[in-house]
Amino acid sequence: MILDQVALPHKVEYIPCTDYKMACRCIREMNVRGAPAIGITAAMGVALAARDVSAPDYAGFVKELQPALDELMATRPTAVNLRWAIDRMMEFVEGMSGRPVEEIKAALFEEAQRVLDEDIEINRMIGVHGSALIRDGARVLTHCNAGSLATGGYGTATAPMRIAAEKGKRISVFADETRPLLQGARLTSWELMQSGIDVTLITDNSAGALMRKGEIDLVIVGTDRTARNGDVANKIGTYMVAVLARENNIPFYVAAPLSSIDFTMASGDEIPIEERGEDEVYNICGGLMVAPEGVKCRNLAFDVTPAKYVTGIITQKGVFRPADLHLLVDPAADLEAAKL
Repeated sequence: MILDQVALPHKVEYIPCTDYKMACRCIREMNVRGAPAIGITAAMGVALAARDVSAPDYAGFVKELQPALDELMATRPTAVNLRWAIDRMMEFVEGMSGRPVEEIKAALFEEAQRVLDEDIEINRMIGVHGSALIRDGARVLTHCNAGSLATGGYGTATAPMRIAAEKGKRISVFADETRPLLQGARLTSWELMQSGIDVTLITDNSAGALMRKGEIDLVIVGTDRTARNGDVANKIGTYMVAVLARENNIPFYVAAPLSSIDFTMASGDEIPIEERGEDEVYNICGGLMVAPEGVKCRNLAFDVTPAKYVTGIITQKGVFRPADLHLLVDPAADLEAAKL
């Protein structure tokens, strides 16, 4: 069951995904969005695809499953959790080689549920580590939506805010509206209001002015893919926020579960950037036309923020400088010494 993010905040509706093709459609059409949530949906999509495989033997099962994996993988190119989840599910299948096909099918549903359960705990730990960066009375800026809707249920960028509030810290949040699909306006502001956190919605082009006026103390955003060197791909507009934060001496943090860090990519230059349809730009929420008919549009869904603008990356294992991310995959590294 997917909470339809396209309908929010005006309607709370759920979409039942009864097969992998429905999971693909929900990812592609952004009924579900946010890197961790996309990964969870993909994992469950693999389990649904496996359920419908008719081959009775292991080799035939894997062969028949492959087209569904390819279709899931092609839904959105930027969020690395999509590939991570599909790879994890297939590694699980490989580990059950030689077992009865029906047993593998049942086990895949259990593994997909583990992906969800683990994500919720990962988010909570990001919140624990990140909340230490938020002082009592802090004013936090966030961009797009990296809350519970984008994850298994706790959020990445919003998790430090929620944990800080639970600890009794008085915090307030500025949420960028996030054109063109208004995830900040429709989703982040709604989520934070549901959590009882003081939130103020601002237009995307207001962030710099508020920083200059001294009304923002720190920035926390999410990530769809972070490269090994600490370059961060996130919703379009994040790069501008990071540059403005540096200009105004404001800390800029990225909340990143380890599954969203792509250690195979040396830098953000290698991250594929999704471009979406023109209609999302010249329409407001698919309805009101806000541009002259026939105008050409570019609709980059993401941008890359160079590591030099990132103060720290908040993971479930602690907060690290971008230059130290490689230590997270070094079994000999002293992670405690590397933490901010």
